[in-house]
Amino acid sequence: MTARTSALYGCSGVELTDWERSFFRDQRPWGYILFGRNIDSPDQVRALTAALREASDDPDAPVFIDQEGGPVARLRRPHFRHPPAPRRFAELYADDPEAAAEASWLNARLMADEMKSLGINADCAPMLDVVQPSAHEFLQERALGSDPETVTVLGKATALGLREGGVAPCVKHAPGHGRGDADSHHDLPRVSASRKVLEQTDFVPFLALKKEAMLMTAHVLYEDIDADRPGTLSPLVVRELIRESWGYQGLILTDDINMNALGGTIEERSRAALEAGCEIICHCNAEPADMESVARAAIELTGPTKERADRARSIAAGSPKPFDRGEAEERLKQLRLYEAAA
Repeated sequence: MTARTSALYGCSGVELTDWERSFFRDQRPWGYILFGRNIDSPDQVRALTAALREASDDPDAPVFIDQEGGPVARLRRPHFRHPPAPRRFAELYADDPEAAAEASWLNARLMADEMKSLGINADCAPMLDVVQPSAHEFLQERALGSDPETVTVLGKATALGLREGGVAPCVKHAPGHGRGDADSHHDLPRVSASRKVLEQTDFVPFLALKKEAMLMTAHVLYEDIDADRPGTLSPLVVRELIRESWGYQGLILTDDINMNALGGTIEERSRAALEAGCEIICHCNAEPADMESVARAAIELTGPTKERADRARSIAAGSPKPFDRGEAEERLKQLRLYEAAA
């Protein structure tokens, strides 16, 4: 197979532009990511995912989406089921842990069933952030819980449901965004808690799911670990903590490199992320100038990084296990967790 570069790109609309086709052909990115701007109808999404893979001559290219449920769901009505917010499963867990774990698996399995049918084979989920009361409101609905046990149980169930549906999960935002006091799309969150406290809480779900094939970093400044650089750009966070201390052996992706939590140019951020130990640069806004900046920093996937990337790719290319969609839908309706509230 032709060598792939260490980047994951978005595209601008419901079909590829001529520029995008040419860019993807020349750059040979490892994968792609879709957003609401790329979603119209089932047939249109199938055509778009096929076109992305054709553009880079890569029939097994991972095509990601952010399908968490609730406020972060790119697939939603009228053409698709709009999954409930992760917080709803955490609320059920407080009353009935077994039912909540079952519901999380069923919900993820249904999401995977829908994604796979559209040519989408990777999901930026589950979110393993242990949300704290001080966290920015944008995290509250997205969190699977406010304690490590709840997040771990529901995160495991979600990841399993995705994998059994032939969709590769990417856990996020490591080493934990649950104390973030800002929305990293706009500002840099800072975490002042000690590493010891983080080890007892925030890190726990990530360690429990460290065998998952992909992990996404957080654009968060952890003052007790690296007071100068946000997690995504910090060798102390990526190499020393996640790779060495945790022993994580999967592929490490950045969160969107274009987010305002990070300083410097897009090219500088991309190079710094790779130097810190990230392996795939995720770029989402589909602006050609920014994509060209990422491309100047991206490198070919070789050695252990390629092995990790190939492992993730094999999960994304896998066939779903047998599944009765009707039974799953009925059970989630019984639990009042089939769709997001209107």
